[in-house]
Amino acid sequence: MQPETTHLNFRKSSYSGARTQDCVEVADLPDVAAVRDSRHPEAGHITFPAREWNVFLAEVTR
Repeated sequence: MQPETTHLNFRKSSYSGARTQDCVEVADLPDVAAVRDSRHPEAGHITFPAREWNVFLAEVTR
């Protein structure tokens, strides 16, 4: 079952910079992270379990 995601607060990484439109946006929910393409937000988003998203972020920042 997908979580309710109609009122998500998506944000871009601070590393994206203000001038680029080629970004991934993320919205945090209690149990998942919703991810979408900032150039095509109307295309929807995909969700990842929070635990998996946190492991991904830890690997990327390492």
